[in-house]
Amino acid sequence: MQNQALKMHKSKSMNIVNPIFFKRVINLSAILLLVLLSQLAQAQFSWFGGTTKKKQHEVLLANRAIQIEATQAINNMYNFKFDAAERDFRWLTVKYPEHPIGFFLIGLNEWWKIVPDTKDESHDDAFFANMDRAIDLADEMLDDDDGDKEAAFFEAAAYAFKGRLHTERGNWVKAAWAGKQALKYLDKCRGFGDFNPELAIGDGLYNYYSKWIPENYPSLKPMLIFFHKGVKAEGIKQLEYVASNAFYTRMEAKYFLMQIYSMENQHQKAYYEAAQMHAIYPDNSFFHRYAARTAFMLGKADEAEKLAEELLANVNVAKYGYESTAGRYAAYILGYINFNYRRNYPKAKEYYQKTIDFALQNDSKDSGYFWGANLGLGKIASAEKDYQSALQYFNVVLSNADKKLEIHKEAKKLIEDTKKLLKAEKKKK
Repeated sequence: MQNQALKMHKSKSMNIVNPIFFKRVINLSAILLLVLLSQLAQAQFSWFGGTTKKKQHEVLLANRAIQIEATQAINNMYNFKFDAAERDFRWLTVKYPEHPIGFFLIGLNEWWKIVPDTKDESHDDAFFANMDRAIDLADEMLDDDDGDKEAAFFEAAAYAFKGRLHTERGNWVKAAWAGKQALKYLDKCRGFGDFNPELAIGDGLYNYYSKWIPENYPSLKPMLIFFHKGVKAEGIKQLEYVASNAFYTRMEAKYFLMQIYSMENQHQKAYYEAAQMHAIYPDNSFFHRYAARTAFMLGKADEAEKLAEELLANVNVAKYGYESTAGRYAAYILGYINFNYRRNYPKAKEYYQKTIDFALQNDSKDSGYFWGANLGLGKIASAEKDYQSALQYFNVVLSNADKKLEIHKEAKKLIEDTKKLLKAEKKKK
């Protein structure tokens, strides 16, 4: 069944799934592009002056005791046990009130509340407040010691996360400013030998996306001619190094690697990462749905079906993080399997309609699963000789999918074929 699933899925639905994935990547690449463009402006400055040290700060990033203490809290955060994680992170702000580490981790905790449904803005204020507090404390550390690389790291990291959220919100000017600041402080904290695995994530992302952006958006090439060109393969290696050796940024590197592997058609690697992360953090809806998605991409139909059913069950009981986005993934996978493998049209129709309902709940008519569900319902309607309904479904795809996509072309062809069938049907009457 797996071989049949892989062959059928590659031929029929690759164009359906990819647009959803690229929607996320476009958001990410936008902020990274702004970071790239800001690099030229930063080249004029020198960040290492002759300031005399006034105060010696304890370097907490490389402190193994703190890492041990923070391990459970970080695991709780990635497993969506946010309250438990925040309690421990709050303890860090009490024990180290002048250090940014506690507020940064609380801000990161808020970010992961946003990840399951990036259209939900209810956590934005708390996220920005904690990242800004981390930046303020890091600023004070830099005032005491202009060469404080640990403080510079927190500045770079906090600004980078702020840039990510501003990009999601379409706040391009704020995103550009945050990206510019992140790059400035990333350069400043280089040479922190004890923390090199953490810093390598910036280099890895730069290497990969500085190459990926012009490859996928040729119109932007003239804007990038003044910047050094990255090497995608090197960027992937750097992110893999971070994923294996870093402490604080390990899971963030894995988060990016899952998506990058999919873009590079390394679906087996994407599946391995997603399955591993889901096994470690079974309550993290993002890792759960990505495990289902990558299993589906590889034609592991039985596994994809099981994961999708679990996703949908969690959505139905309103488990935290399991919202309309997770429901859309799950329902489409189940609809596709019932239509293409089981030929169970009633079940397929049920799940495809749920996909559409979930997409409408969070205004995701631009998503591939929304188009794919309408296409599937149109095909079922056509098979049942309900040609008028089939045309309606196909026209939804035509109206919402980009003209350059294969699914748009397929819908256009199906409309032509269906009109012929409808005409022939009328002649018989």
